[in-house]
Amino acid sequence: MSNDYRKTPEALEGLTDLQYQVTQRDGTEPPFRNAYWDNHEPGIYVDVVSGEPLFSSADKFDSGTGWPSFTRPIQPDAVATKTDWKMIIPRTEVRSVIADSHLGHVFRDGPRDAGGMRYCMNSAALRFVPASELEAQGYGAYRRLFENTEKENAS
Repeated sequence: MSNDYRKTPEALEGLTDLQYQVTQRDGTEPPFRNAYWDNHEPGIYVDVVSGEPLFSSADKFDSGTGWPSFTRPIQPDAVATKTDWKMIIPRTEVRSVIADSHLGHVFRDGPRDAGGMRYCMNSAALRFVPASELEAQGYGAYRRLFENTEKENAS
């Protein structure tokens, strides 16, 4: 995999119905019945459409909501936000920058010691890349995020 992150017709054709509904039609998957809400393995989460790196397991926490939740994106400019007026009150929608995939929403009720943000994402919008496969899948630049963890586990 290269760092040529983009939205292509081939990528869209490869999405499941749920992935398409979430990323392209701003849908939401059911809580507690999705791939990553309870994933505790070290690694990164990338846009299922473009492969763009979005979140790290180092910033993931159990929000009790049934969706994978993060305190921040992997890089400050990895995601874009906009106001979503689909509910009675406005919410802040989170989208990937390159593919413009709908990812979920961000709320100000996250862990205070980590900045107070909760990026509540849909698993269907993400693909998980385990830390052990970062180099093989073209994400070797993110290996540094897990080096201290691996050293601690080895001792």
